[in-house]
Amino acid sequence: MMKMTAAVAPAKGERLEIDTVDLDDNLHGDQLLVKIVAVGVCGADIMRAKNGMGRSEFPIILGHEGAGIVERIGDDVREFEVGDHVTISYASCGHCRQCLAGRPYACEHSDELNFGGTEYYGDHRFSMDGQPITSFFQQSSFVTYAKVQERNAVKVTKDVDLSLLGPLGCGLQTGAGTVMHILKPEVGSTLAVFGTGTVGDAAIMAAKAMNVGRIIAVDIFDTRLTEAKALGATDIINSKEADDVPALIQAMTNGGVDYAIVSAPANGLPEQAIRSTGILGHIAIIGGAAHADLSMMNDILVPARQVTGVLQGFSLPKLFTPQLIQLYQQGDFPFDKLVKFYELKDVNQAFEDLLNGTTVKPILRMPQ
Repeated sequence: MMKMTAAVAPAKGERLEIDTVDLDDNLHGDQLLVKIVAVGVCGADIMRAKNGMGRSEFPIILGHEGAGIVERIGDDVREFEVGDHVTISYASCGHCRQCLAGRPYACEHSDELNFGGTEYYGDHRFSMDGQPITSFFQQSSFVTYAKVQERNAVKVTKDVDLSLLGPLGCGLQTGAGTVMHILKPEVGSTLAVFGTGTVGDAAIMAAKAMNVGRIIAVDIFDTRLTEAKALGATDIINSKEADDVPALIQAMTNGGVDYAIVSAPANGLPEQAIRSTGILGHIAIIGGAAHADLSMMNDILVPARQVTGVLQGFSLPKLFTPQLIQLYQQGDFPFDKLVKFYELKDVNQAFEDLLNGTTVKPILRMPQ
């Protein structure tokens, strides 16, 4: 057992506590022990902490956008060496039909692996005072050391500040991947992005890199809209101040945008996004709205619109993360503009700042 520092969510709705926990650091053959340098804070972490959604049991160590340095490797690991810089992404089994077909983001065992609370081999990796602690995404990277599968780690260049790179493993790859892997917009086409948090801003940056002609950002926070404009949005709409967003976008674009993205889990956004597109519009749904009030005939069938549900931007992290880093190094994916750093002890403040729109992408630095 290794003792380490972690941010622990003790019970649903309670503030996270900084405490000392034990990690079972015995590695299976395909596992890595990673010294976490920094970790992004994602909306999924907050939803689990506040609402205890899905399989979550408490106490739990959250965090699923980890970045760190390989400290030890299992006997069967061939891809990594001690000292490698890595980011950590979603978990997948590698054996189901979807994984074998090259679609690990749609793994048939994704729910149990990422949200089941135990590690791939069925036991608990963390404990405190002899009691098990639930883990998250096969990493739980709100901690100074994490044990992860070789399969969901990505080797990254040492030429970029490692503390920046964790969010590439979830939020950034989801937004950028939605544009690059799913929508694949033509040069000069039009796109509306509903929600300009990390995912939405990543979509905007990717769309600009692909020379989309008009990018309309929609949000309720003026600060986020200003940031979206700086990242590449050509137009911004505060939906609190607009009576009918779809009608406004239809008028702005002479019949609707070609593509739309819903990147915030708010009721009403799917309807707005769908109705903002024109004939043959393609809408990608990322944010998990509880329901949508749609007319299949008028909203989908007659305009021949296509709606796609998105998982992780249909991204293969081992390939896509290095591509995004290269775009960043070229100045075409400036995600560092979204970031604000916090110390681990300030995790609750980071949560609050993300929720109220003060910070787009908080990143926690681990104590060294």
